[in-house]
Amino acid sequence: MEDGENDEKGSRRPNPIDTHVGSRVRLRRMLLGISQEKLGERLGLTFQQVQKYEKGVNRIGASRLFDLSTVLGVPISFFYEDAPAGEARVQPVPGFAEAPATDSSVLEFLGTREGLELNRAFARIHDPKTRRAILDLVRSLAGVEEEENGLTGNDPLA
Repeated sequence: MEDGENDEKGSRRPNPIDTHVGSRVRLRRMLLGISQEKLGERLGLTFQQVQKYEKGVNRIGASRLFDLSTVLGVPISFFYEDAPAGEARVQPVPGFAEAPATDSSVLEFLGTREGLELNRAFARIHDPKTRRAILDLVRSLAGVEEEENGLTGNDPLA
């Protein structure tokens, strides 16, 4: 066994792309309110297999990714959105615009149970003044000024 091969297979650390794809599976599953067990049933898997996919421990094959996209109602590209850039990634072809970089911490937060619950609850609030008050409260608790977020007096929530 060559040294490079040993490093890759013997490390037991999930590949960052596998971890990312798994986290996107988890995010979509949680947004739909589906348990690991129910998703597993729809795919003919155990919840443990779904759990390993979501953690990136087990790599998701092409046909399984296709099945996941169908069951979760998203295009396959959804699983690769905001994937970590690696040294071996192919450079974009000139003339094709790259997607703007997003704040990965926001996506990570949305993937947590708290992030999901907070967003669902906030979306149920229809009164603009109440939404603005909650936003102001969260900003003050976080110590964030409105100017830091690029917001001005022209804020539509004001």
